[in-house]
Amino acid sequence: MKKRVSKVFMSFIAMVLLLSTFGMGATAQTDNTSQITVKELPVAELFGDIELSPSGPTTVIVELEAESIVEAKQKGKNQSKDNLKAERQKVINALEQAVEQAEVNREYDYVFSGFSVELAGTDIMKLATIPGVKAVYPNVNYTAGEISVEELSAELFSPEMVKSAPFIGANDAWEAGFTGEGVTVAVIDTGVDYTHPDLVHAFGDYKGWDFVDDDNDPQEGPTQSHGTHVSGTVAANGVIKGVAPDASLLGYRVLGPDGGTTEDVVAGIERAVQDGADVMNLSLGNSLNNPDWATSIALDWAMAEGVVAVTSNGNSGPDNWTVGSPGTSREAISVGATQLPFDNYDIDVTTTGGVEYESDKVLGYEKVEDIEVLDGNEYEFVFAGLGSAEEFAEVDAEGKIALISRGAYAFVDKAANAKAAGAVGAIIFNHSPGEIPFVIPGMDVPTVKITNAEGLIMLAELEAGNNTVTLDFEYVSTSPEVVADFSSRGPVALSWMIKPDVSAPGVDIVSTYPGNSYASSQGTSMASPHVAGAAALLLQKNPHWDTEDVKAALMNTAENLVDPASGEDFAHNTQGAGSIRVVDALDAMTLVAPGSHSFGKFIKDNGKLVEKQFFEIQNLSDERKTYSFDVTMHGNPDGIKVMLSNNLKVQPGSTQEVNFHVQVDTSKLAPGYYEGTIEVSDGEQIFDLPTILFVGEPDYPRVTGAFMENASDDMYSAGSYLPGGAEVLQYDLYAFDASTGTIGGFIDTLGAFENVPAPLHEFSWDGTVQGGIPLPNGDWVLAVYVESNGVTEYSAFLVTKE
Repeated sequence: MKKRVSKVFMSFIAMVLLLSTFGMGATAQTDNTSQITVKELPVAELFGDIELSPSGPTTVIVELEAESIVEAKQKGKNQSKDNLKAERQKVINALEQAVEQAEVNREYDYVFSGFSVELAGTDIMKLATIPGVKAVYPNVNYTAGEISVEELSAELFSPEMVKSAPFIGANDAWEAGFTGEGVTVAVIDTGVDYTHPDLVHAFGDYKGWDFVDDDNDPQEGPTQSHGTHVSGTVAANGVIKGVAPDASLLGYRVLGPDGGTTEDVVAGIERAVQDGADVMNLSLGNSLNNPDWATSIALDWAMAEGVVAVTSNGNSGPDNWTVGSPGTSREAISVGATQLPFDNYDIDVTTTGGVEYESDKVLGYEKVEDIEVLDGNEYEFVFAGLGSAEEFAEVDAEGKIALISRGAYAFVDKAANAKAAGAVGAIIFNHSPGEIPFVIPGMDVPTVKITNAEGLIMLAELEAGNNTVTLDFEYVSTSPEVVADFSSRGPVALSWMIKPDVSAPGVDIVSTYPGNSYASSQGTSMASPHVAGAAALLLQKNPHWDTEDVKAALMNTAENLVDPASGEDFAHNTQGAGSIRVVDALDAMTLVAPGSHSFGKFIKDNGKLVEKQFFEIQNLSDERKTYSFDVTMHGNPDGIKVMLSNNLKVQPGSTQEVNFHVQVDTSKLAPGYYEGTIEVSDGEQIFDLPTILFVGEPDYPRVTGAFMENASDDMYSAGSYLPGGAEVLQYDLYAFDASTGTIGGFIDTLGAFENVPAPLHEFSWDGTVQGGIPLPNGDWVLAVYVESNGVTEYSAFLVTKE
């Protein structure tokens, strides 16, 4: 019989309640004078609903109660590698005695205390009851946060294309003498082509470590390029220049062609800290919106040890709550992506015979030159379904416009597939009534959006033989820097923190590419190394700064971004403190930390509730400064009052703490999300601190992702990411209607569960439906039904069986 964590705990609780008649922790006399004693058995915390079925071996990450070297150090305690090794060995020895087979893969002691181990799923509960085990985590997958990449041929590439570093002020920093010299940046990624002419200067004899192949050569694999692109944005110095062109680099390969795992990412973080890195960049992540995941914890302690940890926020925007680990880290600097200023165009679409499309608007494009090529010219167009690579393989799109239905795949992926198939443009029609409500700068080909109704008209025209289309573009205006639509948003579930912390350019970023080449790419992966490079510049000027100083300088001086569509500031959980400005951070004479605040949640109730917090003001100047404060809650809601001092005098070179508190009268407020800004002024400059709070249970999505993969020849491992767990969880399989991109008929229920803990649920499935029929190859929809914290939610995910 399949065993699950939830069922094991339910059985244990039932047993305790049954025996509680005799008194907990006591003995009871029976007729034959025998005694029964009940004592609670300590069980380590199991993160997520870890699969306990005997379907095969599984790898988990074990955290020990013994504190890591860095954690102990931060708490003023002594801890040694030898002592940790002895504590770890005690647990491993006990595990080997308790189970038939267990293979330890990696051991950790510096920023994380524990080890990774492969064992049978049925043995995980035995592991959790071994003395000294604090927590057990699934070994989840991580991927590089890159949306698309285009290698640039010699005839297309020009150094003038590298605009992002100068835009944030890096060239002005270089002129002031700050180039990152003497600062080491660790790139924890897919490896790096350290032989690239623009990167070779940054590497010494020791280049880092490869945790995929377990050797000392972090050279990128033949099919990978992500880490080389990221490294160039940090420290290229040749034909192009990165943000910190004289910084040193170390490469740590933790992602292979199919991604990486928690055990390797944690190992890379730990190795980078021990190797003496000053800054580390992690342009990778997963869908787990949880602040207490192993990778997030490792980054928290890396920051505490003095290594500035910078990580991408993810590419799952534009919805809130889409940030994933390790971007959910409490301490690391999480980075969102922006689009540099770009030109806006109106569009008129006309097909053969003069049919016009009134809903036509530009969805996005990469280069103005691409617009100019298409403008006013007539092209054939073809229908490419939902825009998958497989669908494009079945049509001749070379030199044509691709007509695509919305659904199943990201807009940027549809455009990337169109370009790969040779299309010169794309028209995407909505899969439901109404317009597609956003723009996406940086699409690989010029892309137009139209309504579902007009998309069906265009499709009918094509079927009638009217297969040409003309696109007429007209320049309208230039938009300022904006947050990229794909950039993941916060806040973080459970900690309710604002994420990202800051933003940086992440669309159409030109950088180094393996084989002495260059490429344009986009994603928060491209934004994060801009911030890592900026951190290197700050540390060169201020080698005595700690990690919080660097984070505060970047956040306090960031440029607030305005959404041109609304005229309002982008939300805090969209842009963080704003887009970084390097020179302003270098010139900072005041640091306010932390650079943002979350007051958490206030459960709906009558009366007034109070939450207290503090921040520190550091006067870096040689003069006494007087600081004043002002608080603005956006929308001026009645029922929220933030109170702090009127003014504060801080001596030169000194730091003082400012206490403040928020008073929330929930009887006057509707449930929901509220944000505001705390302004700190020294009479010359104003520093804005973003702040948020929730009234009632936050509206985080109860499901943030799902997965299904082969566990063995005849079994599948499936599951979902549940930030708040679930009282009821059910997986239903449906057919997929490829013509509309929507759910078809119901097939079967694959599993139903109760009282599932956060943040990960996993179960085994034998690949059959309706009483034993093997599921045929093809596209299907996995629908996940959740009841959690008073909210019912249904989410759907496309599953392809090949």
